[in-house]
Amino acid sequence: MMRRRPLLVFTVLWVIGSSIACLTSGWRMALAAAGILLLLLVVCQWERVGKIYTICMIFSLCCSAAYWEWHDAMNVSDLHVPALERGEAESIPISGVGVISSEVAIDGDRADFTVSLRHAEIEGILPPDAVNRDPAKLPGNSMETADTVMVQVRLLEQAEQNIAAGWKRGDSVHVSGELQQPGIARNFDGFDYRRYLRTQKIHWIVKVKGADQVKASAPDGWRASHILRWNDSLRGALGDRLEQLYGGVHAGYMKGLVIGNRDDLDPDTFSEFSRLGLTHILAISGMHVAVIVGCLLFICSTLRLTREASLTVVMCLLPAYVLLTGASPSIVRAGIMGMIGLYAARRGLLKDGLHILSAAALAMLMYNPYFLVDVSFQLSFIVTAGLMIFVPKIMPLLSFMPRWLAGTAGVTLVAQWVSFPLTIYYFNQFSLVSVAANLLLVPVISLIVLPLGMTSLLLSWVWMRGAGWIAGLTEWLNDLTFRLVGWMNGSALMTIWPSPDLLWIIVYFALLYGLLHILSKRAEAIRQFREQPTDDTVPLDGARKEALIRDRLNHVEAAGIFPLLDRLSGALRWRGYWRMSDYIVRFGGRTAAAVLAFALCLLLFDGYRPSSLHGAGLVQFLDVGQGDSILVTTPEGKHILIDGGGTLSFRKPSDAWKERKSPYEVGEKVVVPLLKKRGVHRLDAVIMSHGDQDHIGGLQAVLREIPVDSIVFNGSLTDSDAFRQSMAIALRKNIPVYRAGADLMEWKLGKDTEIRFLSPVTSPSGESGQALSLVKEQNHASLVFVLHMNGCRFLFTGDTDEAAEQKILLHMEERTDGGGLPLLNEPIDVMKVAHHGSKTSTSVRWMDAWQPRAAVISAGVNNRYGHPHPDVVARLEQYRSVIYQTNRHGEIQMIVKDGAIKVRSRLNP
Repeated sequence: MMRRRPLLVFTVLWVIGSSIACLTSGWRMALAAAGILLLLLVVCQWERVGKIYTICMIFSLCCSAAYWEWHDAMNVSDLHVPALERGEAESIPISGVGVISSEVAIDGDRADFTVSLRHAEIEGILPPDAVNRDPAKLPGNSMETADTVMVQVRLLEQAEQNIAAGWKRGDSVHVSGELQQPGIARNFDGFDYRRYLRTQKIHWIVKVKGADQVKASAPDGWRASHILRWNDSLRGALGDRLEQLYGGVHAGYMKGLVIGNRDDLDPDTFSEFSRLGLTHILAISGMHVAVIVGCLLFICSTLRLTREASLTVVMCLLPAYVLLTGASPSIVRAGIMGMIGLYAARRGLLKDGLHILSAAALAMLMYNPYFLVDVSFQLSFIVTAGLMIFVPKIMPLLSFMPRWLAGTAGVTLVAQWVSFPLTIYYFNQFSLVSVAANLLLVPVISLIVLPLGMTSLLLSWVWMRGAGWIAGLTEWLNDLTFRLVGWMNGSALMTIWPSPDLLWIIVYFALLYGLLHILSKRAEAIRQFREQPTDDTVPLDGARKEALIRDRLNHVEAAGIFPLLDRLSGALRWRGYWRMSDYIVRFGGRTAAAVLAFALCLLLFDGYRPSSLHGAGLVQFLDVGQGDSILVTTPEGKHILIDGGGTLSFRKPSDAWKERKSPYEVGEKVVVPLLKKRGVHRLDAVIMSHGDQDHIGGLQAVLREIPVDSIVFNGSLTDSDAFRQSMAIALRKNIPVYRAGADLMEWKLGKDTEIRFLSPVTSPSGESGQALSLVKEQNHASLVFVLHMNGCRFLFTGDTDEAAEQKILLHMEERTDGGGLPLLNEPIDVMKVAHHGSKTSTSVRWMDAWQPRAAVISAGVNNRYGHPHPDVVARLEQYRSVIYQTNRHGEIQMIVKDGAIKVRSRLNP
């Protein structure tokens, strides 16, 4: 293979070198590179490929690593703002002049776009050469720059949406706003927006308040950016035409399917497609390129163009289609491969698909090495390569099917198997009916719906009524698709997987390749034996013929199918181990297949289960902004989620225009992804401390996405949408709901784990002192409980106020008959400070009673309430409590084992 496909080997080594530079640094990078280099030399010597070949491959490995390092070192900002870089300030005023370098995305009360700055004035920052310049000639705090910044404009009035719609790519623009650094991941395994933008070579965000702070004007003369400007206008016109043809959710769906614009795609529709692994349908890729190439070749043949002319026309039109559909990495890959393939077909050269794929990958990585960390790039190339490598190996196993069905099934199975590791790494879920969904829906959508959508769009420019008829048929097919997707989601067996490491992924592909290789070779040998006539003069019945085929296969299996086993058996015979050699010849192939299958199952089992805590408990205080969410994992592996955070909204009914298509919701965007990434297959309990939005707003997403065994709440009702919807989901999913105090007072979760509820206060008979009723002020009714785990005690307080604190302490004193408080005979280890550190809680008497060794305050960064209150912080310091704050430390994790607590935080302030 190394000799037959040198470009493939060169590209693989380029990817390996870039990956080493991306994942490691310093001595680790040198050690990894040396190991790969040594292995490469051994393989080259084994294959006897020659010195020049070896030098080229070594060059690929070393040059790619050096190129990544150089490219990454050059990715720095011209704007140096020490106050922001050191975290001394959140934002600094900026005024900048530049050119809009992206489409302007308008969503509700926000408009987003990027600007290539040419000149910037930043408060408190002088240009680098200011010390050498005449002070009289300094233009204020100004500097020349070539930075690209992300601009986020908050629209103040609905009319400003029309103003923002007039901003176009290529416009000269003057913006005034606040310069900020992009946010970082504040939770372990969380999404790092700063790192993501850095791969786009963006280091700063400019937040603008009001469209009047953006002054845009069309460019004076022609520039290269006009091509993209016209392309944006054409995409907009095509999108508008599709909206005329299709109504409701169909418009956004067809815009995503036909022109790759998913801005208007219904979030619920996308979510349902995502659960079934069907989002690749909505990503413009090779399927779309194949359809457009087929349509263009058909048109060319209809126009009586020659074969060479047709291929040339299509090859020249492909770049326009790539631009028109958004030029994502997947469509760029498909476009490059299509152009190379068409050129090769025209010239009769380079017909190897893997060579074409390698050329596309190498060209993209040389243009921008950061494509390597792009999810779309990884999925596109790995799935395409997998189809080329694995489909020929699986086809002999599907020979019992009709040819057309075997081809469809083979492509679907291979695509699912090859994309599986990356799917669970990035999305942490996999539906067991995904294969069936792809097998049923992909042919319908790609071969019928997509061509119909393209036809209706093109026909609408000449015959709108006929295009409407086609659009009606397409909508009917879409309705069937949506209903089928909804039904499959309702009955889907969704599995949740923690993100695997790189070694796990490599071993998975190696085992899958080895298993399919052995099975395909055996199936091909069986087919050949069946087709060969026997040497017997006596006709054989079916059973005797099958026996003869099996006997022949067993005796030539090793030599004809598995050369490595043949060499091993020959070595054993030479040493006199005839019986063992015969066993390897007869059963070696089947044994190897069984071993590989068992190893693959074992690997999947190991990847599915979460990492073991080795008898420790884990308490994770998630950073959900201004709210609470704590995940407790017991030594026995049970998971309890205490609250789920929630996004606060202060908008009035008249501000409905400000609502975004997919608004930020902390449960959907933070809590659920973290639970999945950590391999939480199900929650044994969800504890709702009280019914306020910032504590239970995120639980709706949790209840929808994660299986839950039970819900515990404070026994009071509240008139809020979050509470009603959470209970409605629980009722629909038949999740048991318990009232703390009335139904549950002490809860034994394991040998070393127990929860004791202190509030709501119960009577001596065990009945709740307050019946189930509507309680508007939920803070006072918050659940308060003590968690005993592995010899340590945690106090969780919700948003309880000082009056509730005194009531709890008084009740506990009454129950002890003056004999001392049974729960207060020793200090608490960790206290979750009530109400985000508000001054209305954490009284002196409360602190006297518990004397916590450590305290955790869950509060949002720069929250509007000023939490935590300085008096509360001073009180905690007075009692010598170690203070952790999510607004300063990010997520805080506490590992509990043998009466000791080990703490780590995501940020180190």
